[in-house]
Amino acid sequence: MPEPVKGLRERKRLETHRALATTAVRLVAERGLDQVTVEDISAAAGVSPRTFFNYFASKEDAVVIAHADSAERTQRTIDKFLAAPKEVSTPRAFVDAVKEDFAQVDENREEWLGRMKAIQENATLHSRAVAMNHDTIAPMIEAIARRTGVDPKAELYPALLLSTLGGAVNAVLMLWYQHDGRVSAIDLLDDAVELLLAGLPEPGGRAR
Repeated sequence: MPEPVKGLRERKRLETHRALATTAVRLVAERGLDQVTVEDISAAAGVSPRTFFNYFASKEDAVVIAHADSAERTQRTIDKFLAAPKEVSTPRAFVDAVKEDFAQVDENREEWLGRMKAIQENATLHSRAVAMNHDTIAPMIEAIARRTGVDPKAELYPALLLSTLGGAVNAVLMLWYQHDGRVSAIDLLDDAVELLLAGLPEPGGRAR
């Protein structure tokens, strides 16, 4: 599903957000979170601190929130997921739906290496990243329930699938980071899904 055409003002808003986010990631990765101020980020991005606070509540948010249109991106992912052919398994349909956004990890390698480094080194950033994803949980569980035709309040599957796939994404990002981004995050994600769909067999085919 193609993205809607955005007006000039909206594109400018998204571009300014991206400029601030990428600058924040770079500075924090270079100096450490405590050694970077909102004023530092604003000056390096060529805007005023007042403009900064039009986009972010804190320097922590500037590091972890990569895009201004996160809610819209979540909805596009859900729409793609629900539009997937019925013959495609629900886990595979879900992963296919997130791939477009996930591909940005590979496309913006240095930015994401810096973001991962900052999050790994700062508990406050890790907590903020977790909190940022909280609002996406309920609508995604509802979408899985809708596709599978179950009641999310009565059946375990929707929440369990989202939790499992979320864990797979986190594992992929960690392995990608440990390899310094020199492996494809998308390929790792595909491998993770195949392992899950195969029942997560032990390496080497060892049987119990």
